[in-house]
Amino acid sequence: MEHAGGRANGRLPDEPDEAGEPSRSGADSALTELDRRRAAAEAMGGEAAVARHRASGRMPVRERVATLVDPGSWFEIGALAEPEIRREKPVPGDAVVTGFGTLDGRRVGVIGIDATAVAGTTAPISMRKQGRLIEHAQRGGFPLVLLCDADGGRMPDVMGWRFSGLPLDFTSFLGATDGSPAVPRAAAVLGPSYGDSALHAATAHYVVMTRGSSVALSGPSVVEPAIGERLSDDELGGPDAATAAGNAHLVVDTEADALAALGAFLSYLPSNAALPAPVAAPVAPARDPAGLADVVPTGARAGYDMREVVAAVADAESVLPWADGWGPSLLCALARIEGAPMGIVANQPLVRAGALDPESLAKEHDFVDLCDTFGLPLVFLHDVPGLMIGSQAERSGILHAYERTVARIARASVPRVGVVVRKAYGGGHFAMGGRPTRPDFLYAWPGAEMGFMAPETGIRTVHRRALDHLLETEGPAARDARAAELTAEWVAESEPWEAAAHLSLDDVIAPAATRHVVATSIDIAWGERPGRTGGRR
Repeated sequence: MEHAGGRANGRLPDEPDEAGEPSRSGADSALTELDRRRAAAEAMGGEAAVARHRASGRMPVRERVATLVDPGSWFEIGALAEPEIRREKPVPGDAVVTGFGTLDGRRVGVIGIDATAVAGTTAPISMRKQGRLIEHAQRGGFPLVLLCDADGGRMPDVMGWRFSGLPLDFTSFLGATDGSPAVPRAAAVLGPSYGDSALHAATAHYVVMTRGSSVALSGPSVVEPAIGERLSDDELGGPDAATAAGNAHLVVDTEADALAALGAFLSYLPSNAALPAPVAAPVAPARDPAGLADVVPTGARAGYDMREVVAAVADAESVLPWADGWGPSLLCALARIEGAPMGIVANQPLVRAGALDPESLAKEHDFVDLCDTFGLPLVFLHDVPGLMIGSQAERSGILHAYERTVARIARASVPRVGVVVRKAYGGGHFAMGGRPTRPDFLYAWPGAEMGFMAPETGIRTVHRRALDHLLETEGPAARDARAAELTAEWVAESEPWEAAAHLSLDDVIAPAATRHVVATSIDIAWGERPGRTGGRR
């Protein structure tokens, strides 16, 4: 591996000996010492510690780095760092590896925690190393990759007054402070990740976990003595817990899969928010768009998998799910349509009929923010019966989550295109980028329904007293006949034709045309503005 302080072309100046002749002994001795220190740093926690680490099913940090970045591209800084409080056993690099490499030809900054040395615990010097790497990446405008595997803070290095004085500057640690454009952050949780490793994951736009890893603010060894709750790593912050909480976006089987997922995520994004996202060659969708009309049932209550619709709209093998385990009634994914990267937001009728709850709204907010920050257009596929209502939804913060999400959609500056696939009712329609959020284009399929609420619910709400009166005075048959008339009127009002006639919709489109209409609409919405993602021209 290459080091910033390694041997350069040319020679170190020789010091003359007593006879005035240059002496090599001093220079050779210094270079020998440099080589020794380099070897000690690259040995990490030592042979026995590395063996134990491998036995747990994990790669040593330097192998992780070598697997992640392009061959021959690694450039390390801070390798010779040592902790402020020295121990009998050395802590190479203060248990963290920092440096730069290229990933698919693009520069990235990498922070890799070394769990073979004092369990990867954090101390002032390791924190300073990480901070310097983050500042370089933000100032240079290239992504950050965070490889998390640490057991929290190191004692006694962070005890007492030392904790308050830790070199953790949240203004720079969490984002650029000098007006530099935002850079993507991608994290892999590859073992027990507590303390600042968990904070790294919390700052990342994308977090992938391996099975068997965990992520939480504090680990079990702190939780039990502090509050008396005895938990395993998996119970506290394992993949199931982390995905349900929105702390992880993808779970994979192996570290190689996790590192590949980081590269896949970054491939959709520019190196920083001031640049256009990279465009790939167009690829035909995995599912023939001509069959889309057969995918979605005509009945508003019948279930189907919205992923089948996405497969007929996006390029084949381009769909990268984003947080499927969090707020699962809403699907979010990065994808390409005719080669251009974009974000897809779609209701999932298989989960609570696609209704939006506080978790799915929070997920949507964060995903929209990611796409808008890095210049990815947004595609909304509506099949939403509305927002979750009732006491549980209210106590979970549905009102605040709804307002926050709708406001973020409305503020987005990237192109936004919506398609009502089957239904879009009430606040759910607005939360999916409906007309009040000012999308660039809004379309519907011919069988779509739109309105304040579903016809059956609307009839019971608006005409309840009249129908109850009919039931009392003329009996069930009269009540049912009147309810059917009112429902037919409501359904007619909910069909897309009047919405298109009054330009609430830009058009009603055939399902088979969805991919073409979306791609063309986004290309038109981009126009000739600087920094556009790219089009099909």
